Amino acid sequence: MEILVTQLFNGLSGGSVLLLAALGLALTFGQMGVINMAHGEFIMAGAYTAYVMQLALGNAGLSLLVSLPIAFAVGGVLGVILEATLLRRMYHRPLDTLLVTWGVSLVLQQVTRDIFGTAGVDVPAPAWLSGPLEIAGFSFPKTRVFILFLAIAAFLLLAVGLKYTSLGRRIRATVQNRQLAESSGVSTRATDRLTFFIGSGLAGIAGVALTLMGSISPNLGTAYIVDAFLVIVLGGIGQIRGAVIAAFLLGVVQSWIEYTTTTSIAKVLVFALIVAFLQVRPQGLFVARSRSLA
Repeated sequence: MEILVTQLFNGLSGGSVLLLAALGLALTFGQMGVINMAHGEFIMAGAYTAYVMQLALGNAGLSLLVSLPIAFAVGGVLGVILEATLLRRMYHRPLDTLLVTWGVSLVLQQVTRDIFGTAGVDVPAPAWLSGPLEIAGFSFPKTRVFILFLAIAAFLLLAVGLKYTSLGRRIRATVQNRQLAESSGVSTRATDRLTFFIGSGLAGIAGVALTLMGSISPNLGTAYIVDAFLVIVLGGIGQIRGAVIAAFLLGVVQSWIEYTTTTSIAKVLVFALIVAFLQVRPQGLFVARSRSLA
């Protein structure tokens, strides 16, 4: 029983990290059709934002809480700059966006090396997140529990925002039929930028969460960008709920495979399972509805 609970929690906590990394892509890739390979560097920027806040404030608990909104803003601004300068000319040209954003990711990595160096740095967790959390006789790391609840909160806020706010309605209208949305008075350009701001901001929050799991370095985003895209593809392009299910499913499956093998073998087997599933259901777990004829 202890092994079952431990592995299930490990899977859910691993899935929560994937979910935080993939939520932003569910908007920028799933909703807008942009393959943003620099999304991983927005995650890295969020992590270094937490590092800078730690140096500036000194108090680990306060710096963590302050870092979350600031990292969201930093990631969002980087996303808007990228969209306004390069990507707005490349909508509906996914291969071009892939190449351009890959180049941007390399530039951002080098800039980070020039500023912070190549060595990894640590961001200490606050005292209230140190040690285990005892629940029904089981011990769970408080940092992992915090990341899990942070991922769930981010998803709920995003889902509620998309469904019940005017911005969410504009985003859904633009995705379903851009021309009709424009003829109805929706500024699709402004909607695109706000969508990119939110998606990239969520990457910044993911970066803050990753500082609780270990050292950060300029290559931090590279370790998560491929897995984040796998979550989006498996869940279904443009499907937020699909991303949630896919992230936790992949986390649990990989956790169980790692228990009997190794991390490297687990990644290979999980990737093979995803490829096999997409051969049977290439649209993913859920299918996006669209009224667009383009």
